[in-house]
Amino acid sequence: MFMEKKMNLLRQISDAETMLIIAIVTLVFLYFLSRFRRKNHPPGPKGLPFIGNMMIANQISQIGLAKLANQYGGIFRVKLPFLNTVVVSSPDLARQVLQVQDNIFSNRPATIAISYLTYERADMAFAQYGPMWRQMRKLCVMKLFSSKRAASWDAVRDEVDDMIRVLDSRAGLPVNLGKLFFRLSRKIIYRAAFGSRTPERQDEFIQILQEISTLLNAFNLADFIPWLKWADLQGFNKRLISSRASLDAFIDSITEDHMEKKKNVNGSFDQVEGDMVDELLAFMGDDEGKVTEAGNLQKSLRLTKNNVKALIMDAMFGGTETVGSAIEWIMTELIKNPNDLKRVQEELANVVGLHRKVQESDMNKLTYFKSCFKEVLRLHPPIPLLLHETMEDSEVAGYHIPAKSRVMVNVWAIGRNKDTWGEDADTFKPSRFLSNGAPDYKGSNFEFIPFGSGRRSCPGMQLGLFAVEMAVAHLLHCFQWELPDGMKPSDVDTNDVFGLAAPRASRLVAVPTPRLLCPLV
Repeated sequence: MFMEKKMNLLRQISDAETMLIIAIVTLVFLYFLSRFRRKNHPPGPKGLPFIGNMMIANQISQIGLAKLANQYGGIFRVKLPFLNTVVVSSPDLARQVLQVQDNIFSNRPATIAISYLTYERADMAFAQYGPMWRQMRKLCVMKLFSSKRAASWDAVRDEVDDMIRVLDSRAGLPVNLGKLFFRLSRKIIYRAAFGSRTPERQDEFIQILQEISTLLNAFNLADFIPWLKWADLQGFNKRLISSRASLDAFIDSITEDHMEKKKNVNGSFDQVEGDMVDELLAFMGDDEGKVTEAGNLQKSLRLTKNNVKALIMDAMFGGTETVGSAIEWIMTELIKNPNDLKRVQEELANVVGLHRKVQESDMNKLTYFKSCFKEVLRLHPPIPLLLHETMEDSEVAGYHIPAKSRVMVNVWAIGRNKDTWGEDADTFKPSRFLSNGAPDYKGSNFEFIPFGSGRRSCPGMQLGLFAVEMAVAHLLHCFQWELPDGMKPSDVDTNDVFGLAAPRASRLVAVPTPRLLCPLV
């Protein structure tokens, strides 16, 4: 009898414990469920279970996302497998992300291709925000892209002169300008980076860059479903391995040449006519972790060999894609709008005269030229989508943004916002920048941020702007331009291709005719 009572008591205790555990679990579940439901996530298109909005993945471009913004507002969410993506498309909300909460949104997301080709984000463009990133950015701003680096500016002047000579030799004939402009930008950056004009080596490196560009811009399913990376259904892994091996071999040969040159001048880069590689090698540590040369920045920054390679990759890819595309877009819009082209060329004739080529001292006097340049940056920003990643949970416009969310700031859409720019926001209208209150592109006017803003703004803006302005000013001043085969300006295509940059979908072809009274060469 006693044992039976004892067993009943144990059953009652066990049942009570079970009920208590169930009650606790239920309360915890309801608590977290209620907290989740209380989170006010941004609106957005409804998705399917597991795959989310993958069915509209083809709309994840600056133009497609702008259309979704018209439907869902200045901030909305796109749900992708294993990836929460938030898109910002208004100036006020861009200010929240890039300025007010810049410390939270200062990380950069990276695709599989970006991570691998930048040596696991050993570069500056995609490195996570932190002390190392801050030092690398300081190096880029103060050393690599500074106006004090005469070699980079000389490269712009010399290569622009070479381009003018090529066009003069093709006067009266159709010229593939898009191809010419991208070759110009590659030659400028190549010479600034490596201090060389060797055509054979340039051609080799251009082939490497073209394959890398294709891989960086390609749609990789494994970026959204991580376990597919190992299956490599699209064959990306093999191509990535091959491309990085080619890049390794090329840059290793360049750095070895520079190290040998250093030995010939008593081991100091200070006595070498410096290019970007020389600047970077001066910050590379030895095997014991000591930096190779003195100086405040050197004392706080020690680069590895992978850092050097990745920073060169940043300069080569970022510079060539954006500079070449910007030159082609400016020429496209001016040829498509002949009245504006005529006005710019009249200004050049009045300010510079037809007896000489443009000089740097002339640039600040070319008011209408500058306004055309800004208008093209508004319509065709060099980087149409700024990519950021949240370091922690945050709130924007009352909406909850979880940590590790990918945040895209649609600069292309912001530049065409009708509330800011009027009903003619999609129209090429340079006069909108002639007024004293017109916004500038340096990052403080969030209705116009072609180079980004805040911590992650473009560090190479100064060199890039100099290259684009000098190239375009010479093109417009030295030549008259006509379209081939009886094409009309209205026939000029202004469609673009989605990618990290957004170049024209088809190359611009035009016919140059010299207009100066002096020899061009």
